[in-house]
Amino acid sequence: MNKNILKGLALASVAALTLAGCASAPAEPSVTPVDYTACMVSDQGGFNDASFNEEAFNGLKEAEATLGVKIATVESPETATQTDFVSGVDSMIAEGCDLIINVGFALAAATRDAAKANPEVKFALIDSALSNDDFSPLSLDNVKPIQYDTAEAAFLAGYLAAGTSKTGKVATYGGMLFPSVTIFMDGFKQGVAYYNAAKGTSVKVLGAESANNQKWSATGDFNDVAKGKTLTEQFFAQGADIVLPVAGPVGKGSGQATLDKKGTLLIGVDSDWYGIDAHAEYKANILTSVEKKMAKAVLEVIKSGVDGTFTGGDANQYVGNLANGGVQISAQHDVSYGDLQAEIDALAAKIISGEVVVNSAYKK
Repeated sequence: MNKNILKGLALASVAALTLAGCASAPAEPSVTPVDYTACMVSDQGGFNDASFNEEAFNGLKEAEATLGVKIATVESPETATQTDFVSGVDSMIAEGCDLIINVGFALAAATRDAAKANPEVKFALIDSALSNDDFSPLSLDNVKPIQYDTAEAAFLAGYLAAGTSKTGKVATYGGMLFPSVTIFMDGFKQGVAYYNAAKGTSVKVLGAESANNQKWSATGDFNDVAKGKTLTEQFFAQGADIVLPVAGPVGKGSGQATLDKKGTLLIGVDSDWYGIDAHAEYKANILTSVEKKMAKAVLEVIKSGVDGTFTGGDANQYVGNLANGGVQISAQHDVSYGDLQAEIDALAAKIISGEVVVNSAYKK
């Protein structure tokens, strides 16, 4: 055997030993664990819905990674009822959670009842405040509502859609018409109207009145992707070329519909859909997304629990808006905003300053 071969074998042996040594070394913990358990119960759709629940869940995972908290979760079934939500929240209480974050308007009653029965447990409720059975407002010291003035960001999306549309028609629809859903649609319609007033145009919003005389069109759920595709195809057939689906996973159907109709675009909700794998097939057709920075709020509320500075009650609720970065529209990706970018930036500044008022539940 020549010297070069022997040298090569020796080097290979050293490399193998080095790699083995690296593999056996214990990994250093990235953060010191703390004695605090943060928990979360999802709404329908689950934590892989590529939208609402997933954005909130990302905040919980970030808290685990950066704060050292323990976490526990309950993923509600796609056909979840109030019984499922109550069961999920109760199981988190039994788990010994210090803070339970419930995702969505549909969990409001379950949150309220559990918080009353367990005053020592802290709760956060995303997208709703509390109310009594007669719908009168209710404030509990151990419940922090996390809400969003999504209308402000949706206003910008409406302005952008009106300025981008080639047909002069855009559309929107909801899953179920909860206030946390229709606030997107209200803001979107106001943004289109503002564009029309500023430019002397007459861009129409389809879906503003449904066949059954509801204020908005809706699929009736947050799960049936086929319904989203069918409704979007109907809007496209009526001449719309941009659609805003406020329906969680149902919005995937709208994305699929854009693939079958050249020149049509989609606006995502809750997270920046462009960067989410579930929307990759049609991401080139995503105009923008109306983002609710739920991960950020979830992380901050968990941190307050760990620090002992948690404050609940209506007076201490968090309302995300343009001013505090709680809502925004996504930066442009494949679809260029062109000259509209500067107009949108200026319009956002006017909303923040109060010069332009977007009507919503938080400004009445």
